[in-house]
Amino acid sequence: MKIFSNLIKRYPVLSFFLLAYGIAWSAILGVAGSKGFRADQFQLPDIMLMFAAMLLGPSLAGLILTAVVEGKSGLQTLFSRMGYWQVGIRWYAVVFLFPVLIIAVLMLLTAFVSPVFVPSFSMIGIVIGLVAGFFEETGWTGFALPRLQMKHSPLAAGLMLGVLWGFWHLLADYFGNSASMGALWLPYFLLGFVAAMAATRIIITWVYNNTGSILLSQLMHASSTGFLSALGISAASPMGPQGYALAFVVYAVALWVVVAIIVARYGQRLVRQTIQMQAAPSQERGLVSSN
Repeated sequence: MKIFSNLIKRYPVLSFFLLAYGIAWSAILGVAGSKGFRADQFQLPDIMLMFAAMLLGPSLAGLILTAVVEGKSGLQTLFSRMGYWQVGIRWYAVVFLFPVLIIAVLMLLTAFVSPVFVPSFSMIGIVIGLVAGFFEETGWTGFALPRLQMKHSPLAAGLMLGVLWGFWHLLADYFGNSASMGALWLPYFLLGFVAAMAATRIIITWVYNNTGSILLSQLMHASSTGFLSALGISAASPMGPQGYALAFVVYAVALWVVVAIIVARYGQRLVRQTIQMQAAPSQERGLVSSN
């Protein structure tokens, strides 16, 4: 047992991703295998089980590895950052960036491509987003991001985490969309989904580095996932796979425009002023704005 503990302490980031991927992908492959790897055979309980595994992957990995690497004090610090809410009101306003972009993309496509892209709304999407955000960010922002930033610039760390976060969805997205998309699925997944997730993660990193609040990261994640589902981009497009892929690619482009603006104003550190993050563990000091 001590050997595993030492390996985890030596390679905490690698250990996190192995565990986060392992929990989620093992459950997805188990469910898919029981159905002959045919997505059309999935029932609601199967989908719910896979969703639960996706939630538990990064959250359990973050909690377990924090306990192993940092002990009780590390867990206390993690929970304090999850409860840290006293930040400037403008940072809460940034939470609504994602629905604004999604609506803008859908209205643009409505005007220039087809009226079928008119935004819809589904409350269940918001619920899904809240659950995903509050569970997953325990690991993504709570454990992985501060350690990636110890060796890389915040921009590079956010990009790496975003790409890995995107590919973490690979099996779920494959079983959910590949049958209907066919040969279109891989280009959509790389140029649309993963590109969007990478840009989203950089934006979340920017907010986290300027607030020190995992709670804000949870809300950002909840807003992104929830409104993608609630407003229609993540729903089955009336135009079929081509429309779904197009919407995601355009959304990814819009997100990267936002990232470019943030980097132009804040630089690769994604902050304007550099002070120690009040809520971070001593060996994971981040750089945040005093505002």
